[in-house]
Amino acid sequence: MRILVTGGAGYIGGTVAQLMLDRGHDVFIYDNLCHGHRSLIPERAQFIQGELADRAALETLLHTGIDGVMHFAALIEAGESMKKPEIYFRNNTASTLTLLEAMLATGVDRFVFSSTAAVYGEPESTPIREDAALRPTNTYGESKLLVEHMLTWLNRIHSFRYASLRYFNVAGAIEGRGEAHEPESHIIPLILDVALGRRQSIKVFGSDYPTPDGTCIRDYIHVSDLAHAHLLAFEALNERERLIYNLGNGVGFSVREVIESARRVTGHAIPVEECPRRPGDPAVLIASSEKIHLELGWKPEYARLDDIIKTAWKWHQQYY
Repeated sequence: MRILVTGGAGYIGGTVAQLMLDRGHDVFIYDNLCHGHRSLIPERAQFIQGELADRAALETLLHTGIDGVMHFAALIEAGESMKKPEIYFRNNTASTLTLLEAMLATGVDRFVFSSTAAVYGEPESTPIREDAALRPTNTYGESKLLVEHMLTWLNRIHSFRYASLRYFNVAGAIEGRGEAHEPESHIIPLILDVALGRRQSIKVFGSDYPTPDGTCIRDYIHVSDLAHAHLLAFEALNERERLIYNLGNGVGFSVREVIESARRVTGHAIPVEECPRRPGDPAVLIASSEKIHLELGWKPEYARLDDIIKTAWKWHQQYY
């Protein structure tokens, strides 16, 4: 099949694009490179540099026989979204609407959406199921939830086929492909930067959360497990019109536990700097991925945090 991957020059989009190529699909990557890296674009993918707000360019590309779209292009920093909400609504919500309009106009109706656990906000119970209340505590989560609302109506009115995949914390690396954002804000690459001497310490934002050690708890999923879930969801849209799944390991680790894991893996001390809480950070986010396991047979291969960090550490040392 011919698949368009928006944001395919990024960490997750590039990994999914590589998997799709390995499965024999033709992949077209559409990215403006504002945060992506040319080095993360798979060699066999066809690359088009462009803006999601450019509907004419999208329609021209979609008219070339594209069978479906995997949409990763977005701003992803929750902390930044609480300082500049307007750019998150513009980039994540309005530009996605432009893409959806282009798909409707060209008859392309298979869409896999990169959503987020941030749509849940502070959960009433954990692990979080897909039918939990949707109450984002930051603008990033709200910008993604608005897209989910649009997809619900497009499905209802146009029978538009879509899968919304709500990620928890993605980490790890595959051969030649790992996590590197500029600027970096994700905890595991930041910790590994400290181990490599590129940073003096790791900042811990808040130590007074209602958790056993006072720091936030998150569910970590390996990027290759995430990529396989995308392929399963894309294939499932042959038979079903609407899919919503959580993607996580179902186990939570606190910030301090992640640091301890990285210390074990790297053998470095990794000094800590205590900082105040960041606005919009929920205390605990742990996924229930039982639904996608039961319906599509998906199950993570990387269940241990140390194993996830080992793959990231191997790539990190090579990359830097």
